[in-house]
Amino acid sequence: MAHFPKPAEGSWTEHYPELGTGPVNYEDSISPEFYELERKAIFQKTWLNVGRVEAIPRAGRYFTKELQCAGTSVIIVRDKDGEVRGFHNICRHRGNKLVWNDYPREETSGICRQFTCKYHGWRYELNGTLAFVQQESEFFDLDKSDFGLVPVQTEVWEGFIFVNLDPENSTSVKDYLGGLGAGIEGYPFGEMTQVYKYRATVGSNWKLFIDAFAEFYHAPVLHAKQATDDESRKLQGFGFEALSYAIDGPHGMVSSWGGMAPPKDPSMVKPIERALRSGLFGPWDRPDIDGLDRLPEGLNPARHPAWGEDSFVFFPNFMVLVWAPGWYLTYHYWPTSYNTHIFEGTLYFVPPKNATERLRQELAAVTFKEYGLQDGNTLEATQSMIESRAVLQFPLSDQEILLRHLHKTARSYVAQYEQSQSPVQIGAPS
Repeated sequence: MAHFPKPAEGSWTEHYPELGTGPVNYEDSISPEFYELERKAIFQKTWLNVGRVEAIPRAGRYFTKELQCAGTSVIIVRDKDGEVRGFHNICRHRGNKLVWNDYPREETSGICRQFTCKYHGWRYELNGTLAFVQQESEFFDLDKSDFGLVPVQTEVWEGFIFVNLDPENSTSVKDYLGGLGAGIEGYPFGEMTQVYKYRATVGSNWKLFIDAFAEFYHAPVLHAKQATDDESRKLQGFGFEALSYAIDGPHGMVSSWGGMAPPKDPSMVKPIERALRSGLFGPWDRPDIDGLDRLPEGLNPARHPAWGEDSFVFFPNFMVLVWAPGWYLTYHYWPTSYNTHIFEGTLYFVPPKNATERLRQELAAVTFKEYGLQDGNTLEATQSMIESRAVLQFPLSDQEILLRHLHKTARSYVAQYEQSQSPVQIGAPS
């Protein structure tokens, strides 16, 4: 895994000349037509993370994932042989949604020996084969082997479960995640099973929330009141400059200094943070587990002593944030329309050994929620005004390189898809 220290000359953006340095057009975040193309070109074609293996620890455990952005629902299940499988959540008889509880459009989870359709009782094994047909003799030349569940490409990388809805895809998820993914392989994700989840419907385009979390230029201003008054003034005066940026194919990362985890001067943080030794950056005391003493090569690529966290933006809508104190975050941004999406923020810690450790994790979780609410509220204000189209070209700083890259990548996927759909004109000059 290559290191990405700050270039000796020029800015970060200038070292990726294909990105350009001019203002960026945000029509891609307000156009219903562009969003419909994104659904087909991006969300029906790329690897999407839908969860982790801890959610299905043994045979028969399953969960469903609503992928409105791709026009389907999927079942993720561990079969009797221990294999993680994915299927379209549709019965082969009359198309009823196969797995759901009281509300068909809500996600669910559980454990079973077979999947049974609520409509006519058709049953399917955990590996997707059709096991039982109600009144089978009434059907005409029905071969049950032809009517198993429709599979979805499913792969596990570092405990993360990915699906790809494109039946013609031939790229493994490992290859898709590229060098940035390879650079964090071996991190002890599986040791961090204490989970806190937040989910919210946000009134903005999905890319705008990624924009917010792919740069920290806004933090000293938008989140000023989360610090003490003196510290807030210092942060605004200093501003923000990342330790490192990297771009690899459609993916990117930003490496940041550690801020207040722990602070050199306790007066920098609020009394509750001093009392619990915890805050936004997580519990200050690192857990004692294997894998944290020697981090993977892709973390802290600048090898900076003040390193605090790395944010990995895996296109299209999955982010992994690894924090120096020994925990991690994931973000998901699931589009529901051109100007709405579902945001999921999940915090992962090593299970606490006592009440004090639990309180430290709880404080980190509620602090994250407060920051997230501030970001989400701001994004709705952004969406409402860019839809006015009074301004569409926006200048981006060197600290916003990943935003420039994200929007260029989305436009490139759409352009390639449109080109692939164009009919070949017979006899046209080459």
